[in-house]
Amino acid sequence: MSLFLELFAAIDWADIGTATVETLTMVGGSLVFTIIFGLPLGIVLFLTGPRQLLAHKQVYSFLSLLVNLLRSMPFVILLILMIPVTVALVGTSIGVVGAIPPLVVGATPFFARLVENVLREVDRGIIEASQAMGATLRQIVFGAVLPEAFPGLLAATTVTAIALVSYAAMSGVIGGGGLGDLAIRFGYQRFQTEVMFVTVAILLILVQLLQMFGDRLVHRFTRS
Repeated sequence: MSLFLELFAAIDWADIGTATVETLTMVGGSLVFTIIFGLPLGIVLFLTGPRQLLAHKQVYSFLSLLVNLLRSMPFVILLILMIPVTVALVGTSIGVVGAIPPLVVGATPFFARLVENVLREVDRGIIEASQAMGATLRQIVFGAVLPEAFPGLLAATTVTAIALVSYAAMSGVIGGGGLGDLAIRFGYQRFQTEVMFVTVAILLILVQLLQMFGDRLVHRFTRS
């Protein structure tokens, strides 16, 4: 027990707390923009897909290829490639603010594909019934499809938030701030194993809490 206390006595818990807040800020901020950009993209992918309301092979193929290319790019490479763009957008490529643009670009195609898959699971009969009643495209999408798919969209948002925790940790490679940056600067570069252990433990706890919260929301809004 004394060895355990001695091991963790050297940890600056104020730095750990600040890094945790930074990670939550990065995840929360990037998740908001990911939903803003990813949800419409996922809806368009769904609508222009085969046998859908606005089926268009060329548009769907282009968007699908773009999504697949961005999803297949390693996030660390994306972080580096986006440095000039990030600087142009927010004035810096480091810190919490500098990490959000690449986080959004990395997560948006991932979320959009999840949204497309969730919408495809909606019962085709609901769409056909809405069409039979003379509903417009807007009414079908916002009045029938999205409400029916809402629990699945919550689940997709949970999965994306968990992925963003991982991405946010990786952003520490370029000085993105948060727990990842702390783990690299102290845990790896200064060989402080205890810092690495604590940061990993906190990241695991964050993932578990996000999953539990997301599961509760999905259960609450799922129709019995």
